[in-house]
Amino acid sequence: MRNAWTRFEATTHRAWWSGPRIVIAAVLGIGALYAVSSYATLPPPLPSHRATMAAWKPSEAWLYDRDGRLLDSSRVDFAARRLAWTPLDKVAPDAVGVLVAAEDRRFRDHDGIDWWSVAGSIRDRIEGKRARGASTLSMQVAAYLAPDLAAPGSRSWLDKLRQMRAGAELERAWSKDQILEAYLNLAGFRGEAQGIGAAALGLFGKTPDALTRDDGLLLAALLPNPGASAGEVARRACALSKEADCARFPGAVASMLGPARSLALDPGLAPHLSNKLLTEPGVRVATTIDLRIQRLASRALRRQLIGLGGTRARDGAVVVADNATGEILAWVGGIGGASTAPSVDGASSYRQAGSTLKPFLYAQAIEKGYLTPASILDDSPVQLDTASGLYVPQNYDRAFKGPVSARAALAGSLNVPAVRTLLLTGVEPFRDRLWDTGYRGLTESGEYYGYSLALGSAEVTLVEQVAAYRSLALGGLWRALHVRKGEKAPPSRTTTTPQAAWLVADMLADANARAGTFGMESALRLPFWAAVKTGTSKAMRDNWCVGFSDRYTVGVWVGNLEGDPMRAVSGTSGAAPVWRDVMMALHAGQPGRALPMPRGIEARTISFENGIEQPRREYFLAGTGMTRIAAAPALSRRAKIVSPVSGSVYALDPDIPVERQRMAISVSGEVTGHRLLLDGRDLGAADSRPMVLAGPGQHKLRLIAPGGRVVDQILFTVR
Repeated sequence: MRNAWTRFEATTHRAWWSGPRIVIAAVLGIGALYAVSSYATLPPPLPSHRATMAAWKPSEAWLYDRDGRLLDSSRVDFAARRLAWTPLDKVAPDAVGVLVAAEDRRFRDHDGIDWWSVAGSIRDRIEGKRARGASTLSMQVAAYLAPDLAAPGSRSWLDKLRQMRAGAELERAWSKDQILEAYLNLAGFRGEAQGIGAAALGLFGKTPDALTRDDGLLLAALLPNPGASAGEVARRACALSKEADCARFPGAVASMLGPARSLALDPGLAPHLSNKLLTEPGVRVATTIDLRIQRLASRALRRQLIGLGGTRARDGAVVVADNATGEILAWVGGIGGASTAPSVDGASSYRQAGSTLKPFLYAQAIEKGYLTPASILDDSPVQLDTASGLYVPQNYDRAFKGPVSARAALAGSLNVPAVRTLLLTGVEPFRDRLWDTGYRGLTESGEYYGYSLALGSAEVTLVEQVAAYRSLALGGLWRALHVRKGEKAPPSRTTTTPQAAWLVADMLADANARAGTFGMESALRLPFWAAVKTGTSKAMRDNWCVGFSDRYTVGVWVGNLEGDPMRAVSGTSGAAPVWRDVMMALHAGQPGRALPMPRGIEARTISFENGIEQPRREYFLAGTGMTRIAAAPALSRRAKIVSPVSGSVYALDPDIPVERQRMAISVSGEVTGHRLLLDGRDLGAADSRPMVLAGPGQHKLRLIAPGGRVVDQILFTVR
């Protein structure tokens, strides 16, 4: 009996313990399953709305004028087309309503998960139908913020639960308006357009606040398949509109999917400057540019280039600077049109300077006391010996005017007098002066440029030209120009004296002095005071006009950026009309006034011997004034050999008798008592103009003073 009870008791005990163990095991199993599934569906951490906005990087950057007005924009990031973050209240409500209705019509009522849509999707799967989408806007925004939520292959039920949990989590941290705003900015609409801002501009040429209900329908039709065909987009837009008559949609879709209009609302006023300054996506650069002046400079250049025609000149550039501040008020690097290099910035490209460097040469000569504005320079043929042979400068019109004053030579842009002036200053000192005046393209020594430097053989930029001419307006003080608003002005440096700068400016402003070359009614003559200089480079490749008033300095370049010559374009017919139009517009309300005369200048009424020029009132450095300008007597001139020119090479003609191939020797200056020696052989008195016969080889000709001193010598070769 006891054994039976013991067996019963043991069996009962085992049964009593087996029930709780099963329950505990079940609970533990469910807990473990929940923990595993919870971990498997754990969404990634999501950023706040503020952090999302801060991390938004537009693909564009923007350029603004001095008053905050948009000048231009530039695409910097080419991964996607994104504009600035668009606030929800800057999107047309009708368009927002259509988009929300198409994508998540219960958006305002759910907590991130639309359970009705989830149930409908499950039912469709059970019935074998094509399952409808159950993603809410919140879930889509979460996927945008954490791309691994929607990574390729993320379609299992665990992935879907993870997306649902992320949407719910986002709803707890963000407001409905913040989620909607983020969706409108993060969604991809067509091609590379990301966000409502890029889509509105790229597809409709509008800002988001100008979108219509139909625009919203078309955008909503793109969202399920941004690369859909035009017909598919039109059919979907019609279905979303719930209208019977949808005839307008095919045409609207064709227009929307036509040529990109992403910059339709961009003024596009400074593309070359924007390419220079806009280097980081999303940046907004404030400049010193004045939108009004930028526009008028662009229009003036466009009118001139259209008038010239693409077969004569295709390109041009304009730079305007404020003399007082050094701020660049206009930077027009080109206007497109017939240009074959529209992306090249004509304002910062190095081009040959032509005659535009002459003012700095004359300023240096006047400063050193070598010249006065009344000094007479000889505009007659000259041959100069150089390492590469003879240099024979010519004037623009291939004519010579004989003796002319320095004033007339500079204002009339005569070449030979400029070369003679360079002989006074020296090539190397002039090259150094140009470097100090901001011409940083002169990287070689003076010997490299030679005498042609007086005629502008060096390469310069238009920005450098404007800065250099501004230094004349400021009395010889040079300071770099700047185009970024608020940029600290660099320290100034003195390049010439205030007196020399003022005298050169007065010469450049003298319409009478330039009349012999340009006439009295050229484009250079303004109804108010302005100093101006033109220049044309070798083979007519570049045409310049740079000048200043008391307030502004304006530089214009016209030419062909590819380097081919212009046709039938001169200094007054190419760049000068643009310069005139810009200067007239700048001074419409306040004409330019003459620069105040600095101390150290004296005025005299002068006359010229033999009527070289008309009597006039002239200005001099104090202590150098004179009243009558006459040719210096021979006694005051340095004795020298004029012909042959040193370095000349002569060839004997075998068909001409040798006795008929003698050469005349000429000298200048006071040579009474001087003698000539050819290879040590005495040719007689220097003033006898001897005719000599020199055989093949190199020869040395010397001019000997009465005391036996060699005052001049040259080398020449006969072949």
